Amino acid sequence: MKSLPDILEIEPLAKPPDCTITVPGSKSITNRALILAALADGKCVLRGALWADDTQVMVDSLQKLGFEVTVEPDPAEECNRTITVVGRGGEIPAKKADLYVGNAGTAARFLTALVCLGLGEYRIDGDARMRERPMRHLFDALRGLKVQMEAEHDRLPVLIHAHGLRGGRVDIAMTASSQFASAVTLISRRARLELSFHNWEKEKQGYVAMTEDVVRSFSADYLIEPDLSSASYFVASGWMTGGHVDVAGWPARPVQIDGEFRKFLPPPPSVSRLRDLGDSVLTLAVCALFGKQPLRVVDAERLRLQETDRIEAMMTELGRVGAKAEARSDRFTVWPAEPGQLHGADIETYNDHRMAMCFAVLGLKVPGIRIKNPGCVSKTFPNFFDKLEQLRQ
Repeated sequence: MKSLPDILEIEPLAKPPDCTITVPGSKSITNRALILAALADGKCVLRGALWADDTQVMVDSLQKLGFEVTVEPDPAEECNRTITVVGRGGEIPAKKADLYVGNAGTAARFLTALVCLGLGEYRIDGDARMRERPMRHLFDALRGLKVQMEAEHDRLPVLIHAHGLRGGRVDIAMTASSQFASAVTLISRRARLELSFHNWEKEKQGYVAMTEDVVRSFSADYLIEPDLSSASYFVASGWMTGGHVDVAGWPARPVQIDGEFRKFLPPPPSVSRLRDLGDSVLTLAVCALFGKQPLRVVDAERLRLQETDRIEAMMTELGRVGAKAEARSDRFTVWPAEPGQLHGADIETYNDHRMAMCFAVLGLKVPGIRIKNPGCVSKTFPNFFDKLEQLRQ
């Protein structure tokens, strides 16, 4: 991977691509599998695991908690690793640990639930944005199981005084994040929890369903799917430019909600962030600029609580390139662009990998797109821009 400048100009493609791209493993599945491996009885090998900022902080945290974790290169993909974890059957080896998760929501939520199985004192903190992101519903659910927590305004940092979990019923709201429900689902067997989720009907095809699929299918030798949110950028690149891009290893029956992305091209009149697609709704919004009808993204309020307020960020940056887009609190609409309407601009990424990647794809079609802080893609896809260059071959 080459180093990236502070501002990276994306050159439009000279011809439509016709190629196959390999993308790294799923961040969502990798971090879920790491927790399950730590809870397992004995050694687990995770193959095709993503090696990026969000998964590295999870591995580092597990090591600080006393788990034996080894990491080896993956010859098929430079941003993947083979990770071996020696599970302790629900025991947390360390009695005290100070964990830093950066802006990794999965790590923050999953580790909070995990350490409650331990016997000791654990502190979890993140960067400035992670300290703003919601944690209250997860804290409330764990406090209902008699876990003692100290957290100002129910946000990170949190100090957890753990005395083990001995079963019980968990009622948890998923209004702010489905990761709360996923966190308790991952520990539920070891903690003997009975789970009750609010708003489950809206989410039955989403990230909590993915968590349940990973729990059911997990084994001591586990293969991680390619990240299909990441794959959406390359599928979109082919569609927008009149070419075709295949993604190697796309599963026949993916557990990721963004495995449905190809079915939504060309963009339809409406798509749900909860029922239809996950993070790839942002990719679809960029595609809508070249569609035949306006695209309305609904059930999207959680986009405001992620690495940045993604609805506000998308509206601002789409406007910066001349696009028409409007938003409400829980939805937004993007209109197809007229010939000559779109133009180049310097794109703010808000230190959000999704913003950088979405607008880089637009730059393959629209001249003059320059991405500020392109290195923020290291959160989930460190070699993204190297892969983007492969479309020119």
